[in-house]
Amino acid sequence: MTAPAVQAMSVIGAGSFGTALAAHLAQHLREVVLWGRDAEALARIDAARENTEYLPGCHLPQALRTDAGLAAALATDGPVLISVPSHALGRVLADCRPHLRADQGLVLACKGLEPESGRLPHEVADAVLGPGRKLAVLSGPTFAREVGQGLPTAVAIASPDEDFAAAVVGAFHYGAFRAYWNDDIVGVEVGGAVKNVIAIATGMADGLGLGANTRTALITRGLAEIMRLAEALGGSRETLMGLAGMGDLVLTCTDDQSRNRRMGKALAAGQSLAEAQREIRQVVEGVRVAPEVLRLAQRLGVDMPITEQVVAILGGETTPLEALRTLATRPPRAELE
Repeated sequence: MTAPAVQAMSVIGAGSFGTALAAHLAQHLREVVLWGRDAEALARIDAARENTEYLPGCHLPQALRTDAGLAAALATDGPVLISVPSHALGRVLADCRPHLRADQGLVLACKGLEPESGRLPHEVADAVLGPGRKLAVLSGPTFAREVGQGLPTAVAIASPDEDFAAAVVGAFHYGAFRAYWNDDIVGVEVGGAVKNVIAIATGMADGLGLGANTRTALITRGLAEIMRLAEALGGSRETLMGLAGMGDLVLTCTDDQSRNRRMGKALAAGQSLAEAQREIRQVVEGVRVAPEVLRLAQRLGVDMPITEQVVAILGGETTPLEALRTLATRPPRAELE
């Protein structure tokens, strides 16, 4: 792969992950601009050199600047990184559309499915902006706080365009941050979306004190669900054995930095969904995406029993303990089916 080096990037989304990625890029790119909808919050970030609301304790490089004007923020000569919750992606892309140059590529760092349509992030981008735009997706085992602290991190960047992939990989591959390329956008996106659902289930199991055996079984069988769905959509099982699949799944299921894992533990402790969401304070993607994943799986005829039980719990149709009992008493089957 050969491509001109990226020297600038616009980052749309000033939440924890967008801020962390912008801070990393600003360590070595010529220009990095961070945009968010809240102009007052952006002013506070600029003044404090810290996103005290979403990424406290992580110093932001002086080279990172914020801009509350969307047109101005998109006016860099590099690609645009979009890091917003999946349910907001279509709206944000529609807002960006009038200001994007025809040759300006997109990097999507959004993990989930579009509500109601069930579309993957790259499909949302194609629908809103039209096909043919240079596009990559970034995913993998990444807690924003650790990225912001400069701790070693590895991600997968997927794009069918090798030159654009090379340019994006070159922009991110710096210091302790490693970037790996593949061409399987579908597999990378499915891994990033469904792992949140499995993390809710493992959080419930740990909250109920069911031990390491149960946690590991849920992670492993959860990976099997992710693989089945990805294959049905045209993705590769091999992709799901990498950073965007197994890597992100293990991270999200086993560490309490994961909002989805904490949600599962809270529900197991008897908190209501609303109470748990108020306590966690940030978007819990698994809650929003679980019903979309199940609808998509049912439409494609894909068996996803863990996802089905998580949806039933979130809908108040069963309890965490009853759901896990249901999973434990399913009829035997071949492991590789």
